[in-house]
Amino acid sequence: MQIKKFTFNPIQENMYIIYDEAKECIIIDPGCYFHHEREELVDFISENNLKPIKLINTHCHLDHICGNKYVAETWGLKLEASILDEYNLERSIQAGKLYNMPIEPSPPIEVDLKEGDEIRFGNSLLTILFTPGHSAGSLSFYSEEHKILIAGDVLFKMSIGRTDLPGGDFDTLISTIKTKLFILPEETIVYSGHGDETTIGDEMKYNPFLV
Repeated sequence: MQIKKFTFNPIQENMYIIYDEAKECIIIDPGCYFHHEREELVDFISENNLKPIKLINTHCHLDHICGNKYVAETWGLKLEASILDEYNLERSIQAGKLYNMPIEPSPPIEVDLKEGDEIRFGNSLLTILFTPGHSAGSLSFYSEEHKILIAGDVLFKMSIGRTDLPGGDFDTLISTIKTKLFILPEETIVYSGHGDETTIGDEMKYNPFLV
């Protein structure tokens, strides 16, 4: 399993392309906002002979969905996310104006992802974890085989997601991290929605919000 991280848009969001030797790929949280960012994404997919088969959001805040329309139309993909985050998707145009970051309207959620569902591509799979707290419908994606977690904005290196946006709740987030993520192997690599990678073990030992 290969993971390519792009850090895009004015909010510096991490979007991910995940693929394996079969060359099918999934696109998670397309934050590609500027024209050159979208060109970079297309070039990477073309140069690596990848076939995008899924468009997925960990959650539907502005910075994670501003490339949804472009990706959906470019590769003919349906949006997959938790329907519990539909509110954030529907208010993304308003949020874009608030942050002086106007965006194109995202397509609607057509595949409602839930706890325990599997995301299959090529010879690989990710298991879906329901991880609310940062938003009502936040999801994380876990590979038991490769000890990899795509965490969205739930858990960061030495930090946690903000909880002051609609659907956020601090107590829920802390409980989510401790009961859903900290039960994973300590060597699990965490790929977050912002910033650098970390591990479950390091966050258990050193994260000031959680120790």
